[in-house]
Amino acid sequence: MHRLLLFLFCLLGTLAVRAQGNNDVPLQREIYRGLELKAAAREARVHSGLKPLIERRADLSATMGYAMDSTKYYFWYTEKLYRDHLLQVKQEDVRISVDPLFQFELGFDPGDRTAYRDTNRYYHNTRGFLLRGDLGDRFSFQTMFHETQAVIPQYLFRYVERTGAMPGQARVKIQERRELDFGWSQANISYSPSAWLNVQFGHGKHFVGHGYRSVHLSDNALNAPYLKLSALFLKQRVQYSTWHTKHLGGLSRTDRLPTGDAAESLLYWYRARFNHLSVDLGPLQLGLFEATLFRTIDSTGVLPFDAMELNPVIGLNTLVKAGAPGSSRLLGADLRIKLTDRLFAYGQVAISEAVAWQAGMRAFDLGIKGFDLQLEVNSADPFAYMNNPAELAYQHGSLPLAHPLGTHFQEAVLIAEQTVGRATLQVRSTKAIVHRDPAGTSAGADIGAPLPATRDTLTATALDLFTMDANLSYLFNPKTNLRAVIGVMRRDMPGTADNFQSSYIYLAVRTGLFNRYYDL
Repeated sequence: MHRLLLFLFCLLGTLAVRAQGNNDVPLQREIYRGLELKAAAREARVHSGLKPLIERRADLSATMGYAMDSTKYYFWYTEKLYRDHLLQVKQEDVRISVDPLFQFELGFDPGDRTAYRDTNRYYHNTRGFLLRGDLGDRFSFQTMFHETQAVIPQYLFRYVERTGAMPGQARVKIQERRELDFGWSQANISYSPSAWLNVQFGHGKHFVGHGYRSVHLSDNALNAPYLKLSALFLKQRVQYSTWHTKHLGGLSRTDRLPTGDAAESLLYWYRARFNHLSVDLGPLQLGLFEATLFRTIDSTGVLPFDAMELNPVIGLNTLVKAGAPGSSRLLGADLRIKLTDRLFAYGQVAISEAVAWQAGMRAFDLGIKGFDLQLEVNSADPFAYMNNPAELAYQHGSLPLAHPLGTHFQEAVLIAEQTVGRATLQVRSTKAIVHRDPAGTSAGADIGAPLPATRDTLTATALDLFTMDANLSYLFNPKTNLRAVIGVMRRDMPGTADNFQSSYIYLAVRTGLFNRYYDL
């Protein structure tokens, strides 16, 4: 009898996974832990080098929000708190769900007693919603929205003040008493006319690689509109994705277009084409990446449309546009090597005006069930990602499209996590050497500066940067990654002013469907 029950349970689990539609798995590290674990198995054939993944292209049996939960909760409100969507409709081949999103956080910095604010207490107040649905087996949609008011630690406020944007989230308005006000949305529709082809139109972000950071393309910048085609063929050994998008340049007043006496002139914008090829060779997964940014506006006005913006063939734009004005390019390769079913090594190299690279290793259930460890090294040479004109630098909305540190840096990352049941203890630490351009010079350390004709890196100022986030969290509802979190974030940059150091102690209740990059 117990064998029959076990068989039925496994069958239901299989059906639950197969019932997933064409939506993207939310691009958030905690959610992807179970997906990456399953993809690390040597017999698995999952192309995880381009994220977010489409639900039907991955084994989601261990993924947060998708894994089956057979626990009895007895009351309807405990089911809503610990397992179910707030509202959901399941009728034949139609599935729709609605969930609230929020971040209620209080924190303080015991060492912060400067003129930045008359108190050292900080907060986040975020409200939003998530709507997802599947209409049959071929069509899916999702949309989410966040509205936030926040007062944040000084170092992060100075970063927002300089860039005009909250990392990975939105353009920011700075109100009285230095309160930040920002809102942002994300949405897409996804259609799979056949099992091997997917078409998406949306507003969101992508991440290329297998690491915590990416030197190709990360989710550190703002959301952007895109049209993407992705094909899976040769018995799922090859995945090819290509998408067209539109990005903003800088967000400062000097980055705006000369449109007369308008109260708020338009921002500079450009179009881009991204291509990614992933080949699965058993224990080795190899990816090739190409990004081409096309200049759309110059001193004469809007330029004619360039037909190469629609070119979906990887490498062709680089060949055709090599040395030609009006565009910039980035080429890259990434790989993952499965060493065991729970351990893999990974790496990247990117070539633009200079070279950036990454090397790392990630282990799951290392010696103890639920203990994960990730080690990673990232580096970018001076002048990497820069361009002349500066409007075609590899950034979007004043935020780097690749690594959050921009250019001219070396960084080591350590992430250790222990999960027991619904509780997780996490320590994430980075140690970096970053560089700054002296006033009035361009020494290859400012991604938004024009690429100089003569490259001199000797005048760049080197600074040490240390960050650590140690936190303990309890997972309530995996559908939205609803957690209660208590932690401390430490930032040290010796040789700089007090407002670039921080010891931020915080308590939060929040949903987590996107990554927050405050370790910069």
